[in-house]
Amino acid sequence: MIKFHYILLLFMVSISKEIHAHIGGEMRSFTIDYDHDKFLMNGKPFRFISGSFHYFRALPGSWRHILRSMRAAGLNAVMTYIEWSTHEPKEGEYKWDGIANIEQFIRIAEEEDLFVILRPGPYICAERDMGGFPYWLLTKHPNVKLRTYDSDYLKEVETWYGALMPRIETHLFGKGGPVIMVSIENEYGSFSACDSKYLLFLKNLTESYVQDYAVLFTNDGPDQLRCGRIPGVLATLDFGSTSNSDRHWQMLRKNQPKGPLVNTEFYPGWLTHWMEPMTRVAVGPVADTLRAMLAKGANVNFYMFFGGTNFAFTAGANDGGPGKFNTDITSYDYDAPLDESGDPTPKYHALRSVILEYIENPGLPVPEKLPKMILPPIQLNKYGTLLSNEARQLLGLCIHYNERTLGFEALNQHSGLVLYEANIPSGMNRDPMALSVTNLRDRAYVHVDNKFIGVLSRENAIYSLPITIGIGNRLQLFVENQGRINYNIANDFKGILGSVTLDGNEVLNWTMTGFPLDDYSLLQNYVNQYSRYDTESTRHTSIQIFHGTFVITTDKIYDTYINPSGWGKGLIFINGFNLGRYWPLVGPQVTLYLPRHILVQGNNTIIIVEYQKYMQEDSVITFSKEPRFDGP
Repeated sequence: MIKFHYILLLFMVSISKEIHAHIGGEMRSFTIDYDHDKFLMNGKPFRFISGSFHYFRALPGSWRHILRSMRAAGLNAVMTYIEWSTHEPKEGEYKWDGIANIEQFIRIAEEEDLFVILRPGPYICAERDMGGFPYWLLTKHPNVKLRTYDSDYLKEVETWYGALMPRIETHLFGKGGPVIMVSIENEYGSFSACDSKYLLFLKNLTESYVQDYAVLFTNDGPDQLRCGRIPGVLATLDFGSTSNSDRHWQMLRKNQPKGPLVNTEFYPGWLTHWMEPMTRVAVGPVADTLRAMLAKGANVNFYMFFGGTNFAFTAGANDGGPGKFNTDITSYDYDAPLDESGDPTPKYHALRSVILEYIENPGLPVPEKLPKMILPPIQLNKYGTLLSNEARQLLGLCIHYNERTLGFEALNQHSGLVLYEANIPSGMNRDPMALSVTNLRDRAYVHVDNKFIGVLSRENAIYSLPITIGIGNRLQLFVENQGRINYNIANDFKGILGSVTLDGNEVLNWTMTGFPLDDYSLLQNYVNQYSRYDTESTRHTSIQIFHGTFVITTDKIYDTYINPSGWGKGLIFINGFNLGRYWPLVGPQVTLYLPRHILVQGNNTIIIVEYQKYMQEDSVITFSKEPRFDGP
């Protein structure tokens, strides 16, 4: 039966090669003229100049404005990843509304006179948690080999594409929609597995949905084509500013002698990690490289044209080897032509001038910066700590007992923190004792009997600290997931994955309480029921909760930036929306972008979960009209 269905599928695909959609009597096709190294749209030569904009990095209320600003720059297409974890955060529970409404994004792009290029992965990198894969793959299949011909992985991809692709098919160009191209995987040539069998599987799966209604393509660095290219699929390149782009095209031609030249990821900016200076890319070399590529007839996509924000827990991390774990900041401003709020930058105007040398002016007005507002400082009330009994009862979603520690995924937890607690073994007589944690992922806030002792950190390769005898009996480690690896992806399990020892003696018999912090209703319920009876017993702890309200009386509400200067590290929720991680102690990002769409006229609420710094009652947080990326 399986063989019959496979033969039928191949027959349907072969028949489709001779069929094009007729919309209003007009034949629509988007194809490749290999003889003349061009794309053909309805039989006529076509060249795209596109920009990346990930719908999941901006609130839907801003999509149209950003897309229109892109079109005003002369772009004729928008490229976006499709993030699996956004649409299936829990297995079998699909999300297609709000920020996950990919079909609405496609429709708005078409209304704004932009073609669409889709990159469904299923691996996308994009500096996102686990490269866009949902965490539950590691819970369900702890030994899964992602991005390979692994049977468990392939089944999950088939199921995911079965949910996604029928929603995409009607938007393909050959069926009357704006989608002209669909990618297969993402920079696979840089992945060590180099599994051609997997790529062929993914090609056949994608082609079974896309057929010839759009062009399939791969993308790789110039020196990564050997493992990334798929026979019969258009190969494209990724590279940034260079004084000699021809050498990259020559490398492409060695692997693909004919076909249109495409730079799928042309970098006008770059990503930034915490504890690094903010990355800024000079516009001069970017403009020069762009002009050289366009003069050669190449198709170009800016990565990113608009970067946006890694809201909530979506920011990923990069691992360059032992002691080189680096976490991505919340902002994805990327030093892009449109900044994090969607405003044009000097880079926007410079690149627009180059683009309009080669493509017809769309006749749209150049966008201006949108107004910003500054709100009065907010005085916050302290509502205890996650170590309190109330927090455990109202926020601790799962409590597990085990001889040795279990990771987040084994506890079926995506984000937030896990509290690991165990009794300090009796008979310890060295002062101080050396606490050591092996295979910590990623950051542990160490307490003894509710007293904050210090921090262990994967980022800085600090896995031990001294503990003084007599300080208490109960060892408590709050472990934070700082984002799963997004590039050269591995199975980046979180939590304490090895042993915990005191002076070399393993600590056993652990109680583990999960605090995912991804369900705001639990936080709100905690605030509503909070009493102060145990404040004294937890006054020296970290992981504190603050709550406040503020009123907006103006008719017009604009974007603003919340400024946690003076705070430590943690999360900020506005009206139930998780703006993401703040960490002004190390920077470079200080402010968090606060979109106008979250705010309301009248009463607004703020909840801050401060992980590290002891903050006084009635602490204050402020606002700014401008972002700050130069901290601390």
